[in-house]
Amino acid sequence: MKALLVILGASMGAPARFLVDQYIRRFTKFPLGILIVNIVGSFMIGILVGLNDNLQTILLVGFAGAFTTWSTFVLDLYLAFELKRYTSAATNLTLSVVLGLGAAWLGLQISS
Repeated sequence: MKALLVILGASMGAPARFLVDQYIRRFTKFPLGILIVNIVGSFMIGILVGLNDNLQTILLVGFAGAFTTWSTFVLDLYLAFELKRYTSAATNLTLSVVLGLGAAWLGLQISS
């Protein structure tokens, strides 16, 4: 049953990530779409961590887990280094970690 809840949540989270990222990438070379998705997802995870088991499974593990993305974030960093866009890579890394932690902390504060 839990696996079905994860699948249901993920089936909405992954397309939402894709759509947000693809829309924002039309306007900038900086991976702003993935940055925004990961910050919003970190905030959501902070908010959702206190939910009951089934809601947590569908929304936190399923939706937020598929909405956020470590692999695309790392690929964006790799490509920036490969293209010698060191400032962009450092900015992305710093903003992702600092804002992601801040967003998760804020979500936890709001939910508790």
